[in-house]
Amino acid sequence: MSPTNRTVVVTGIGATTPLGGDAASTWEGLVAGKSGVKVLEQEWAAEQAVRIAAPVAVEPLEVIPRPQARKLDRSAQFALIAAREAWKDAGFSGKAGEDGSEGDVDPDRLGAVIASGIGGVTTLLDQYDVLKEKGVRRVSPHTVPMLMPNSPSANVGLLVGARAGVHTPVSACASGAEAIGYAIEMIRTGRADVVVAGGTEAAIHPLPIAAFGNMMAMSKNNDDPQGASRPYDVARDGFVMGEGAGVIVLESAEHAAQRGARVYAEAVGQGISSDAHDIVQPEPEGRGIAHALQNLLDSTDLNPAEIVHVNAHATSTPAGDVAELKALRKVFGDDADHMAISATKSMTGHLLGGAGGVESVATVLALYNRVAPPTINVENLDPEAEANADIVRGEARKLPVEGRIAALNDSFGFGGHNVVLAFRTV
Repeated sequence: MSPTNRTVVVTGIGATTPLGGDAASTWEGLVAGKSGVKVLEQEWAAEQAVRIAAPVAVEPLEVIPRPQARKLDRSAQFALIAAREAWKDAGFSGKAGEDGSEGDVDPDRLGAVIASGIGGVTTLLDQYDVLKEKGVRRVSPHTVPMLMPNSPSANVGLLVGARAGVHTPVSACASGAEAIGYAIEMIRTGRADVVVAGGTEAAIHPLPIAAFGNMMAMSKNNDDPQGASRPYDVARDGFVMGEGAGVIVLESAEHAAQRGARVYAEAVGQGISSDAHDIVQPEPEGRGIAHALQNLLDSTDLNPAEIVHVNAHATSTPAGDVAELKALRKVFGDDADHMAISATKSMTGHLLGGAGGVESVATVLALYNRVAPPTINVENLDPEAEANADIVRGEARKLPVEGRIAALNDSFGFGGHNVVLAFRTV
């Protein structure tokens, strides 16, 4: 098989999210329909119009030693936690090339692609406060390597010993999915045999909360935090900010077979497009999204009849939720009728650049367990959603148990970025 069409598989998963400190607890929370949204308890939150968010369930300092954590922005802390879990889950130990086992990976054939939509914003803003309040000499000497957007990817690369390339796509809320798509291509085209890929974000901070709130993008349903993120509901009024990271280990099927690795799913490929419509508003008819979906079909052997599940971007905004469903209907027609649509942001909130990573973990596990998580908080389904899609509501739904099935993970971002990832059972 030539390097340009190598099959890519998922052999490891890791996460730290508002629902749990690892992939297993996150998946358990998703299937159970659990919400991770809370009222913010920080003093600064009292002055905000938006006083709710979805913080991680397990604080990084419970996992990472304090001396190490002090040199890392919160976004990099999340990435390391998720990557370490995924790396171990894939059957690797320590840095590449150092354990001496037959199943080890050549570091020159190992990559890392970890995205963040905003990067080290918490470090940047906090250190500016230090500068103003305490003076120049009190600014941390670690500030620059902490705030740079490639810090999570660089630190994950150092963790595993990646030497085939360390990359950081930045495409707003599509960043995590774009990282995974980039990683798939690294393997498919022969640049690497194994790539650790995903997304991370840590933006629960006064300025981002105020900024998103003032642009009317976030829900102000402060009195009902767990019911605030309600994709497809007629009363949806914006997203709820979440934080965390999701990371998967991608590997050529040949390399995985040679070392006897457990395979979760095939990473079929990606479809990418841009709206060229508005810096923040989605194209209302979903034309750009439809183009990404068609690109996916044109560049892979994916059969629409195989697709039984979609982890939708569905942030709980009035315009975005419906545009995505219109695109699915436009491209797939009647085949869209048998696609179980899940909007997991109803439980995790919106992790911005980390969303594609966490939701890829959820999509892979949905296929592996043949279960679609529910979309919670849908009390009055938007008629346009009801007309265009089969929304999984209330309880998780079993997916077909026979034959190969596929699922999509959709991610879209400010600036008109559209990324669609496809996974398939093996």
